[in-house]
Amino acid sequence: MSARRITTRRSTTVAALTAATVLGLAPAALAHVTVNPGTAEQGGFTKVSFRVPNERDDAGTTKLVVNLPADHPIAFVSVRPVPGWTVQVTKSKLKKPVQAEGSELTEAVTRITWSGGRIDPGQFQEFDVSLGPLPTDVKEIAFPAEQTYSGGEVVKWNEAQAPGQEEPEHPAPVLALTPKGTGDAEPAVLTATKDGGGGKADDGTARLLGGLGIAAGVVGIGVGAFGLSRARSARSGS
Repeated sequence: MSARRITTRRSTTVAALTAATVLGLAPAALAHVTVNPGTAEQGGFTKVSFRVPNERDDAGTTKLVVNLPADHPIAFVSVRPVPGWTVQVTKSKLKKPVQAEGSELTEAVTRITWSGGRIDPGQFQEFDVSLGPLPTDVKEIAFPAEQTYSGGEVVKWNEAQAPGQEEPEHPAPVLALTPKGTGDAEPAVLTATKDGGGGKADDGTARLLGGLGIAAGVVGIGVGAFGLSRARSARSGS
């Protein structure tokens, strides 16, 4: 067997292992129910997407429940229709009325439920919500969620992550809030209107996969260069 063929096989094997490693990282990063983008400005309006991947190989996701913070009520909440899914918005009376947009708020949306559709294995779905004004006295708000599978299993994404600790097994979706005017909010977030209009949301998943793809490409280039160098050395010595 020629040196060139041996080098080519080695390069192909290493490249395949690299691709498998990169692809193996993706499911772990995408497995949680998350809110995207993960940052918004205090006191403003924004549009977020609750991204729901299916973690099971033998069942589909058929229901999603997202809970909104009752201790920091959000006055205006509207949802974007998702084909094939029915949405139910639940409002609750507030223990203490709050002022919002020049009026007194006595009740607020505390739960949103999507049902009737299906997310099959290997797929994900995004559920868009326009909301605001966001709280100004906290640095983040959590949206505990429940994901129901066709077999009846319910996975609760409601665990808080303690500072300095590893991510829990079922973390709640968290939206970080930055002070108004600091410019720290995600630039791709567009201000949403009270009637549910919204803008383009930053796709963290795409950036993750893009970064992994670039890493795989760099490794592949290095492997190819190494193989070419070996082949040239083999020819020179023959």
